[in-house]
Amino acid sequence: MRFGRISRAVGAAATAVLILSACTGAPGSVSTSSGTSGGAVGGRVTLAETNGFTSFNPNAGTGSADINSKIAYATHSGFNYVDNKLNVVKNDKFGKYEKVSDNPLTIKYTINDDVKWSDGAPVDANDLMLAWAAQSAYFNDAALDSGGKVLKGTQYFDYGGAALGNGSALAMTDLPEIGDNGHSLTLKYAKPFADWEIAFGSLVDIPAHVVAQKAGLKDAAALSALFKELPKGNPDVPAAPNTDLEKIAQYWNSGFAASTMPTDTSVFLSNGPYIVTSMVPGQSLTLSRNTDYKWGPTAQLDGINVRFIADASAQVTALKNGETDIISPQPTADTAAALQALSGQGIALEQFSKLSYDHLDLSFSGVFADQNVRKAFLKTIPRQDIVRQTVQRTDASAQPLESEVFLPEQPGYDDTVKDNGSSAFAGVDIEGAKRLLNGATPTVRVMYSKANTNRADAFTLIAQSASLAGFKVVDGGLGADWPQHLGDGSYDAAIFGWNSVGVGISQIPQLFRTGSASNYNNFSDSEADKLMDQLTVIDNKTKQEELLRALDKTIWAADYGLPLFQTPGAVAHDAAITGVEPMPGETGVWWNYWQWARK
Repeated sequence: MRFGRISRAVGAAATAVLILSACTGAPGSVSTSSGTSGGAVGGRVTLAETNGFTSFNPNAGTGSADINSKIAYATHSGFNYVDNKLNVVKNDKFGKYEKVSDNPLTIKYTINDDVKWSDGAPVDANDLMLAWAAQSAYFNDAALDSGGKVLKGTQYFDYGGAALGNGSALAMTDLPEIGDNGHSLTLKYAKPFADWEIAFGSLVDIPAHVVAQKAGLKDAAALSALFKELPKGNPDVPAAPNTDLEKIAQYWNSGFAASTMPTDTSVFLSNGPYIVTSMVPGQSLTLSRNTDYKWGPTAQLDGINVRFIADASAQVTALKNGETDIISPQPTADTAAALQALSGQGIALEQFSKLSYDHLDLSFSGVFADQNVRKAFLKTIPRQDIVRQTVQRTDASAQPLESEVFLPEQPGYDDTVKDNGSSAFAGVDIEGAKRLLNGATPTVRVMYSKANTNRADAFTLIAQSASLAGFKVVDGGLGADWPQHLGDGSYDAAIFGWNSVGVGISQIPQLFRTGSASNYNNFSDSEADKLMDQLTVIDNKTKQEELLRALDKTIWAADYGLPLFQTPGAVAHDAAITGVEPMPGETGVWWNYWQWARK
């Protein structure tokens, strides 16, 4: 997966973004190789995923889902990827990037000459320019309220990773320069930026020549020329919308959405090892080898069949029956027992802790606009019971998570827990909740995924406990489309999860900064914003940790919600499939799909 944007991770583990990666270790720099796995070249495998595919643009706000990102990862190439040791691995066969200057921070990206899209068009700097325009929000002149609603001006690109005001970290960059006969793009940052290596260019997945054509422009070069002519957007003095830019942005935002196989082949162009060749809505998707691809790791398989199976138990059954070869469900007591029973019987199993966690978030509007009501509700949450009834049944050592920005194995976790305020919610306090409510009986609608057993169990326990304090808890559990309702105002509290690719810290603002894309509960705190502004420009790990601890304390003081538990992970596969390795971050088992093979 890529960085500098939001991913709505709606699989068994989570929904919505990249987080919690500040203290997992500094990125490495490793040259990529094709990698072999000991299996034969050719054949296919079938992989189960929780959610159905919806878009070929996982960067767009409406397409920012984990399954979309995984398919993009298998069908597109780029400058680097993150391995399961949380190293940033360079793909020199695709191109290179280099720091040209520290003051100002200047990064040059160069794509190799032979890289092309599956329609034969070159992958070049015009594609990078389009990605920059979408991610930087350079041309946006919209003034937003604390909930991200446009008050005046124009917000062109609906980029899912918007965090710093109207854009991502690339909002700190000037208009890029194209060079080397259209193969390089140079970015200059207005100030230092800690995550520059992973902020831009992990994958190139939206073809500029297609967007240009759909917007009525001559070609990709004309698109870049337009960007060079337009002034930087100024929310204080918004200009009349530019018609051409509107057309470009509108197609980028929605033109790549697809739940059925598009008849227009330009919608699903590939520049990676595989290309999508068929889709059955809500059921499956088929990837087949891109025979022209030669600018990255060489895939061993001829193709990958992806089945969408929401229920974890059904995934286990499909694996047992030979209907799937690889599954990575969130373990429950039942699925863990079933997987253990299969282990050694032709099924390989590995369990681990993921870089993700389940949590309860409260909306800062409606019934929870009153902080006393928020605090009262949080006092009723039986976190110990939730852990005992869910993840502790598969991991006896599991405990409630006590931080919003650290995981237990990360440096800083033990220190932040000492004084971040989490101790105030160590146990249930019904009487304290009643005092805060002062006789009121608020109605609270809780949204969660019914297909996720752990979250369904958590809701039941929360509803039972909160009712003792006078809350009227409404079951807002939904089916597979539940991620589409995040932030839409249809609920008061939500149980879901955050997922991380495992490196960098700039994704933290995507969750907690005022108006950011994945700030679904409209949390807004000026002190928190200041801390995050500092966090993104400091690359000193000790100082980052100090800022994160301060941010953690600020979030707890606002009665934002409660972290519940770190997400357990499991990968099970047919032992005849080689090269399958767990990945604790967002990319998951897909991280090295090119090494998968059959014995």
